[in-house]
Amino acid sequence: MADIIDITRGGLHDQVTQRLRTLLVEGRIAPGAKLNERELCELLKVSRTPLREAIKRLAAEGLVDLLPNRGAVAVKLTTADVEHAFEVLAALEGLSGELAATRASDAGIAEIQALHYEMRACHARRDLSGYYRLNAQIHAAINAAAGNPVLMQTFTAMNARVQSLRFRTNQDAAKWQRAVLEHEQMVQALSARDGAALRQVLVQHLQHKRDAVLQLMHSGTAYVGLQGSAP
Repeated sequence: MADIIDITRGGLHDQVTQRLRTLLVEGRIAPGAKLNERELCELLKVSRTPLREAIKRLAAEGLVDLLPNRGAVAVKLTTADVEHAFEVLAALEGLSGELAATRASDAGIAEIQALHYEMRACHARRDLSGYYRLNAQIHAAINAAAGNPVLMQTFTAMNARVQSLRFRTNQDAAKWQRAVLEHEQMVQALSARDGAALRQVLVQHLQHKRDAVLQLMHSGTAYVGLQGSAP
């Protein structure tokens, strides 16, 4: 059993959801594993009610599948699922970038720049968890800056299903470095309000992520080293 995680009472449901999301994304709950409510309640020091609410939320996000006779299990994708998801993600985020370049406020761009500098600092100290958290915030901020809530909602839901696999690709140092350089290009294009350039680098970034994920899956290492049950 992992160390007990203390959660304060304020915003309990949100905190439980965020912590469970992190366990899923970082692979501490292996894809395909059943979520053990008793162990998760002990780990998070909460009752079953907020835990079940968190599971429902994450099922809506696409991180958890609710299966008949099995209950809640961490989502596990096939290679075809990944190919289809990234094909849609590239189109969606490319459009978000093009729109954000013209619609983002100066303050919004400055916020994304600040997040990028924080993310680079995490990369420099090899803080993968912190890096991925800031990385996700940057992509969310670009999508928000596009000013199209339907586009953002669709992207967020689709991206949730591949988060765990995206996280694991950064465990390869060369691929992680390439991702950082692509983020540098994103920020430069956004700062210049060059929609075409931002679309291009975002699509390229998603294609590289897709290829890295598929390489992990084809090699049989995508889920190696992950725990087989929760947590």
